[in-house]
Amino acid sequence: MARQLRLEAESGFYHVLNRGNYRADIFRGTKTRAAFLKCLDETCAKTGWRVHAWCVMSNHYHLAVETPRANLVEGMRWLQGTFAVRFNRLRKERGHLFQGRYKSLVVDPDSGLGPLCHYIHLNPVRAHLCEVEQLPEWEWSSVAWLVAPRVRRPWFDPRAALEHAGGLDDTPQGHQKYLEYLKWLAEDEPARKAQQFEGMSRGWIIGSRDFAKELIEERGAMAGQGRRISTEHREASEAIWQDTMRQLLAQLGRSEAELGTSGKSANWKIAVAAALKERTTATNRWLGKTLHLGGLYEVSRKVAAWIRDPEPTLMKKLNIATNHKA
Repeated sequence: MARQLRLEAESGFYHVLNRGNYRADIFRGTKTRAAFLKCLDETCAKTGWRVHAWCVMSNHYHLAVETPRANLVEGMRWLQGTFAVRFNRLRKERGHLFQGRYKSLVVDPDSGLGPLCHYIHLNPVRAHLCEVEQLPEWEWSSVAWLVAPRVRRPWFDPRAALEHAGGLDDTPQGHQKYLEYLKWLAEDEPARKAQQFEGMSRGWIIGSRDFAKELIEERGAMAGQGRRISTEHREASEAIWQDTMRQLLAQLGRSEAELGTSGKSANWKIAVAAALKERTTATNRWLGKTLHLGGLYEVSRKVAAWIRDPEPTLMKKLNIATNHKA
């Protein structure tokens, strides 16, 4: 059966979810869940994503994602691929971690985003892991971040949930009213049906009929253009990588011409690769070819070694952190 074309757009909104392979409990402990959140944090830093709600359960996760750039597929490839590699490396295991291709439903930001946030936030309540009143202390959903702004990551945005719950302010009073709203919603089945909770993880769209009609018409116009669209997205990503690379070279006072004349193991080139991997989804293959560092495995090895023993001067010039993996 042919795969559906993923509709990617600037300022697109999506409900993204996936389960462990054979529904296995891949998020068994706190360290594993924290590792997934760290990968999500790195993904958002690389892609510019905004996340309006998230939840990590024992065998699956939910994300309400906004993509200011049309890069859902690129970001998800990095998120799931990187987490799977780190998970298998830590546990010395092999094989597929997730049950397959992640699911992504296109979300209407006007009529679907707010209800989706509530649906995700009530996931642990539906699973009988905690009561609504306990959600602020249940650290594996974004409710804990919504009520405590000091622990939020820069990419988390609670406004859609607060606004849909009655135009609530992002204040302690607004947070308390949001918890009261969630408790009412958890106890009121007709209200959940009115917000179409039963369809939040099914089909391919969350939103009004008019929004669905527009997407269907758009999908029809795209019929047969999957390869062209994929090429355009790849070219757009590579343009971002190239522009970031030029900015980094300027910070070092280097030129693109020097990339080809300097040795494959030049320390400054490896530092540029480390900075690119920290800030973008640039692949090892692209880095090896563009920076003249050798094959993709050489790039991975060189960057990993540089991160373990970085040069402070280059770190400062390029503003590189050392808490990421190659």
